[in-house]
Amino acid sequence: MTNEMNVEGLSIAPGVMETIISVAASEVDGVASLGNFAASGIRSMLVSKPSTSGIETKMGDDGKLYVAVHVEVYYGYVLPELAAALRGAIAESLATQAGVDVSAVDVYIDGIQFKS
Repeated sequence: MTNEMNVEGLSIAPGVMETIISVAASEVDGVASLGNFAASGIRSMLVSKPSTSGIETKMGDDGKLYVAVHVEVYYGYVLPELAAALRGAIAESLATQAGVDVSAVDVYIDGIQFKS
């Protein structure tokens, strides 16, 4: 998202939606990481702020938000169930915290990790 979004008289700065999405996704059981996977392990050691890479948002003509997330998941989880849990968590977090209606959440599973 490149510009501020206005929701019911509230201006939301770029990056706020992505942070809400990142936190919601990281709380779903089975999600190993979000975004740029080559640097995610190093980045998480250096920075306490959640990564927002791998998240795309855009406002539709209908005033609803479209979300796409790229994740790596842990081996052993049923992928369609995990994707459904991600969609629900992201849509609920955005509705609760920002008052934004979500038209769609597309989940891209880019890899599988093994728990160490």
